[in-house]
Amino acid sequence: MDQKARQEYWRRNLRLMGVLLTIWALVSFGAGIIFVEPLNSLTFIGFPLGFWFAQQGSILTFLALIAVYVWRMDRLDKEFGIEEEDAEVHHS
Repeated sequence: MDQKARQEYWRRNLRLMGVLLTIWALVSFGAGIIFVEPLNSLTFIGFPLGFWFAQQGSILTFLALIAVYVWRMDRLDKEFGIEEEDAEVHHS
C-alpha cells in the first residue's frame, strides 16, 4: 500500500473511532449523568431510564459499538486489500 492509501486508511479509521467514541460519550455521560433526571421520569423494564442507562445501557451500547467497529474495519480492510495473518500456529 502506498503512502497516500495509508493516510486515507488511517484518516477513515480515526473518523470511525471518533464517531463511535462520541456516541459512547453521549450515551454514557449524557444519558447516565447529564440528562439522568429528565430520563428518570420514564421507565424501562421497571427501572428509571436514567438509572438503567447509567448501570446497563452504557455497557450494552459500548459492546454494540465494538461490534460495529469490528464490522466496519473488516469492510475497510477489504476495501484497502489488507488481510490479517492466519492466527494458526504452524509446527514444522
